[in-house]
Amino acid sequence: MSPDQRARLDRLRTSRLAELAERTGSELPWDVRRYPVLAVLAPVMTSTEGEITYPGDPMCLYAALSVAVDHALRSARRGAGPGSPFSDLCPDWGTAPSRRDRLAADHALREWNADDSVADHTVFDPRVWDERSEADFRAELRRRRPRVLLISTVSPGNRYALEMARVTKEELPHCLVILGGRHVDETMRYLPGTGKLVVEYSSPLRAVDDRRIGPVVDFLVAGEGYYALDLLLRAVSLAMDLDRTRAHPADVVDVLRLLGEAGERVPGSSLICGITEDAVHAFPAKGPAFDLADLPSPYQGFAIRSRFPVFPLADGSPARTAHMTVSNACPYHCDFCSEAATVVGGLKRFGRDPAAVAVERICEYVSYGAEAVFFDDSIFWSGTFPLIRAFCDQLSAVRQAQGPDDLPPACRKWITEDDDWQRLRGLQFGAQVTVDLMTALHKEDDVRQVLAAMREAGCTYVYMGIESMAAEVMQHVHKNVRRVAGRPWKAKVRRALELIREAGIPAGSSVLFGLEGETRETIEETVQEVGLLIDDDLLGLASPNILTYHPATAITRAHGMADRLDYHSPQVENRPPYVYFEEAFPGVVSQRLTEDDIWFIHESTAKRWGTVRNSAAPEQRSTV
Repeated sequence: MSPDQRARLDRLRTSRLAELAERTGSELPWDVRRYPVLAVLAPVMTSTEGEITYPGDPMCLYAALSVAVDHALRSARRGAGPGSPFSDLCPDWGTAPSRRDRLAADHALREWNADDSVADHTVFDPRVWDERSEADFRAELRRRRPRVLLISTVSPGNRYALEMARVTKEELPHCLVILGGRHVDETMRYLPGTGKLVVEYSSPLRAVDDRRIGPVVDFLVAGEGYYALDLLLRAVSLAMDLDRTRAHPADVVDVLRLLGEAGERVPGSSLICGITEDAVHAFPAKGPAFDLADLPSPYQGFAIRSRFPVFPLADGSPARTAHMTVSNACPYHCDFCSEAATVVGGLKRFGRDPAAVAVERICEYVSYGAEAVFFDDSIFWSGTFPLIRAFCDQLSAVRQAQGPDDLPPACRKWITEDDDWQRLRGLQFGAQVTVDLMTALHKEDDVRQVLAAMREAGCTYVYMGIESMAAEVMQHVHKNVRRVAGRPWKAKVRRALELIREAGIPAGSSVLFGLEGETRETIEETVQEVGLLIDDDLLGLASPNILTYHPATAITRAHGMADRLDYHSPQVENRPPYVYFEEAFPGVVSQRLTEDDIWFIHESTAKRWGTVRNSAAPEQRSTV
């Protein structure tokens, strides 16, 4: 730490506070400190086909914002000055939703933010990008006039993220645009010790540099960005003029540099890049490791809106469903998956008394109105049976509690009203497992015991990635780890589903077409074999998907697609049959599939799997 730079930083903060106070003649009330912001989850679709009929909450965005929102809410309560995370100006995320707002919140695909009385209206979450969504977005920009727009995107949504950035610059030229999310994580990294910034062809940073897109992005955040994004927003606040009209990117870069020189360090491994007129400025951070359980609750500033039909209530309506994660990556390293720990940069989990902290988090969500919880982890508790048992035992005890004295102290502050108790006792949850976890990595008696513990704790749904039922395909997939002669993958899939059914838990599955070794024959085999599982009541939902190339995955490199991925052009025609699969676009889907194959997959799964297939309504191809 440089004492001179620390003194300079302190002088900057002090002088700004003094000038603010002199201007207002007051104790710097919230109204003179706040500036509007807007966050966006970039959509991945251009039509309302597929799973967005029941859209989930934008948890990747909520999680990324968790530290920044927590610090802003604390700063609004605490006021300006030393000890406040934002010491003068501060982004305005509104106030935490009231209990009444939380219990009234719902999610309609179009009318999600129709008026300001709706909680969490600082997030724009359209789920599709079409003319109406663009008009809604422009109206939201004009209404809120944010000084900062934050966009989270995965690769299939990147073209729409860039369109949103372009629209923002048209409407509000001085609004800073910050881009993050998995696509940025996968396409931008800093090599320690070399001073070298590596950007992939499909990186927005490289697309700006070679002018495939215009200069519509000001900052990008990659890696474990929870604390890095908060640091960036603090730099924006210190760089913004005191009239709260704008912050110049070059001034923000200068403040970021000053913060670093003054000794500011953030936990985790992350990278901030700023784009000015003449250069790209990289700010890599390698701070202390942090516990995923210590991050602020993602729902602290936002209402739970999801309603998933896999969790039906007594009247048949879908339960209000919270999302939850206790790990950030998958321990497997399948070559097609962007959630693998080898792609994400390591496996991070709840580490501090994990089961107890997870149960407390569930009680918090129940107090927010959750009637169900779905664990978005790639594998429930990373497939660790002792942790699954510990969590289920503690959750069962909490659900059976007769009163506050039976609850752990950390849960008592959340479960206070009669309706909280009703939701807790009737709580359902769902999770994701793997075939090998159920059939190959543990003794069958241990699997039965774990499934029974899950069912006792309220598990009413599990989701499992089948991927393919063809041996020629599954020999390349890392999920098929324990291979035993005479026990093919399809037999393991069936046995896993039988064990789940014996436990009384309904199951759903995803099927991925286009992996290495895929042919029309293996497609037909998978369609038929999954159909047999449906016939035998082993599957209640089957979701067909098309392999889409993600920038950082091994299969993308193996197929020679790393320097050919077009995730930036706005005018790519998203047409049938691609629109029937959530992340499929021409030019970025598996080279192992022809367009005729994709039509065949759409039509044959709709016919063979019937209503068990999500989005099962078949669309016939044109013969004109």
